[in-house]
Amino acid sequence: MIWSLVKILLFVAVVAGLTLGAGYLAQSGGDIRIAVQGWEVTLGPVQGVIAAVLLLVLVWLVLRLVGLLVAVVRFLNGDETALTRYFDRNRERKGFDALAEGMVALASGEAKLALSKASRAERFLRRPHLTNLLAAQAAELAGDTRKATEVYKRLLSDSRTRFVGVRGILKQKLAEGDTETALKLAEKAFALKPRHEEMQDTLLQLQAGAGDWKGARGTLGAKRQSGSLPRDVHRRRDAVLALQEAKVILDDGSSIEAREAAIAANRQSPDLIPAAAMAARSYIAQGNPRHAARVLRKAWEAMPHPDLAAAFAEIVPDETPVERLKRFRFLTDIRPNDEETHLLLAELNIAAEDFAAARRALGELPQTHPTARALALMAAIERGEGSDDAVVRGWLTRALTASRGPQWVCDTCNTVHAEWAPVCDHCGGFDTLSWREPPQPVGHSATGAEMLPLIVGTPSPQAAATPVEDAELVEENPVTQPAD
Repeated sequence: MIWSLVKILLFVAVVAGLTLGAGYLAQSGGDIRIAVQGWEVTLGPVQGVIAAVLLLVLVWLVLRLVGLLVAVVRFLNGDETALTRYFDRNRERKGFDALAEGMVALASGEAKLALSKASRAERFLRRPHLTNLLAAQAAELAGDTRKATEVYKRLLSDSRTRFVGVRGILKQKLAEGDTETALKLAEKAFALKPRHEEMQDTLLQLQAGAGDWKGARGTLGAKRQSGSLPRDVHRRRDAVLALQEAKVILDDGSSIEAREAAIAANRQSPDLIPAAAMAARSYIAQGNPRHAARVLRKAWEAMPHPDLAAAFAEIVPDETPVERLKRFRFLTDIRPNDEETHLLLAELNIAAEDFAAARRALGELPQTHPTARALALMAAIERGEGSDDAVVRGWLTRALTASRGPQWVCDTCNTVHAEWAPVCDHCGGFDTLSWREPPQPVGHSATGAEMLPLIVGTPSPQAAATPVEDAELVEENPVTQPAD
């Protein structure tokens, strides 16, 4: 409001001033005389003002023309001018338009169009850190791995895009199955961005696959420090890696260091069954059976497992079957209703030749959950009680097609493993094996009916025609082997 009033007053003042000036010039009687080398011009007051204005306009035009000439000369010399800025803005506009069209084409799956737009954007923008990303993704979409590799290598020369280039080449090497080169690239990418979660996981998986357990533990520690891994998960996975490191040390002949490493792994994750079994055997080797039993009991509380029972049997290897049955109550009393406890008690009673107790321990398992191990135990019980061979063969025949019970199964791809491993042999998943029953029936189990502590007699010729002999359902097992 006030500013509008000020502008009106200024306008009135200017008009009044011009009016007064024009009136003054009209009333004055003087003339302006200009003489140059015999040439003379006489101008009135009004004509003089007009001439002055025209002179100012002429000077302004001359100055503008001179400025234009100077700008042209500077443009030809490559200096920045208004003209160059105009062309730069025009070129930049075309470049960003091409870049946007290329991104749309890439999202639409039009690889060739995206490559063309990426090339056009590069020509106009001259910003490889932007256009090379589009070109690389378009080349991958088109299946031109060579072109994509070339573009990724160009990205390595710029510190802003070096990580992207390394990551792109890493993915190509993984797709080709070149894990050795991929591991080196993953280490380089991890050095560039140690807090990058995807690269942490990739490096950890590659290190575990290559058996670099020490390096994998370092990567796992970085994941914990970056906050991408919960503390409890870190402790378990670090225990897994420490256990494998202990196995490598043991293979190298350093048994003392391996024992210490196994014990340390068990302390980090007491419920890790392989670590508990190895730690218990380490305590046994050190002459400390009480600590061994304590470790196994804690792991058994988490999950009863045949490997824990086998390690517990090694604490007193020369005991009688009756003594062993009594000592094993240290474990079996913890979770008496667990299926593994029932199977273990049945095996121990069979070894002690108390077949009635074995039948009671087995309970309804042959009917409610007829696994190969439970059915083989029933065959042994029938054999021990003097049943007819046909009855024994009937149980064994059923065991051939029965489920093998819980095994080490990968949670990612459901591949069954004969023994625990930190990395799945099929999908490469790290710490994905769990002790459970596989979704599909599989073949012979490494911890199934061979736990049976006796060998059933040879079947008759009629039964030999069946595939019972191929099953090898019953073998000796040191867990419940009677003392000589």
